[in-house]
Amino acid sequence: MDHVGIDVHKRESQLCMLNPEGEVTEVRISTTRERFRAVLGDQPRAKVLIESSTESEWVARCLEGLGHEVIVADPGFAPMYGMRRRRVKTDVRDARALAEACRSGVYRLAHRRSEQQRRVTAGLVVREALVRSRTSFISVVRALLGKEGLRAASGSAEHFPERVSRLEMPGRLRSEVAPLLAAMVKVNEQLAWCDAAVEEATKNDPMVALLRTAPRIGPVTAAAFRAVVDNVERFRGPHQLAAYLGLVPREKSSGETQHRGRITRAGDSRTRSLLVQASQRIRYSKVPETLGLRMWAKRIEVRRGKAVATVALARKLAGILFAMLRDGTPFDPGKQAGVPAALAA
Repeated sequence: MDHVGIDVHKRESQLCMLNPEGEVTEVRISTTRERFRAVLGDQPRAKVLIESSTESEWVARCLEGLGHEVIVADPGFAPMYGMRRRRVKTDVRDARALAEACRSGVYRLAHRRSEQQRRVTAGLVVREALVRSRTSFISVVRALLGKEGLRAASGSAEHFPERVSRLEMPGRLRSEVAPLLAAMVKVNEQLAWCDAAVEEATKNDPMVALLRTAPRIGPVTAAAFRAVVDNVERFRGPHQLAAYLGLVPREKSSGETQHRGRITRAGDSRTRSLLVQASQRIRYSKVPETLGLRMWAKRIEVRRGKAVATVALARKLAGILFAMLRDGTPFDPGKQAGVPAALAA
């Protein structure tokens, strides 16, 4: 069987093919289905290694459709490039290193989400783009109001246009902010549609329903967490998942010196942000189900401050949601540290 390494890029990709006799074939092609089909379509079944990237999933499915065995590898696994000199990096050398790693088996698999979770993720990506646009509009409007000594009342982003429209402002300023407020109304409509679409796409998923039994976990947060985890068995435990989501502290330790800093912010930023927002809602919630989590976060807040307590609660929440998926059990407020015995009963 031939072993193929492909350094995939947006416009052009570099291929390196190694046959059992050790002969090397290298070619650069356009990153299109037609070119992959022309170069590899008539080849005998081969083992192909590519790095995980934005284009990796459709390329992998294209090559699998041509009858090849495709491996999507973690690009952060340094030994995969052990045959390449670090001082010289080119696409040709990268493709050759991938082909050698494919032949020797020196790689670490990257997770490939199921088709259902890819569709859910696509909807969440669109929703996130709309939220960022709305946040940008709000920042500009607040800046324009601030120049005139005006300030909109606090409240949800969804109702920001209504709060601004109630302000007494000069006609010139009102005409300046009007296009942004009108755009925000349209964005809010699209966000409502996205939220409904995500909820519709996950309504028959029992794992999403299970996650929504946790306090302040809505359909969007549950869908995002379900999509990023996908298969719970791929994580050894909650700490590995927290590290995957970038919710663990950075660490620079040597010898007897240990230093920990801010969280790594690695992994899926969308799910991490949603978990932090959920932890903020829990900290200010008054429902009995959140009492144990609030008391736990309050003890950290006294020692480390509100920001650290919020992130710590987000990390704890990720572990709780992971355990719920792993064990197939709904949220149990009685299991949370700090819950009085009367409530736990």
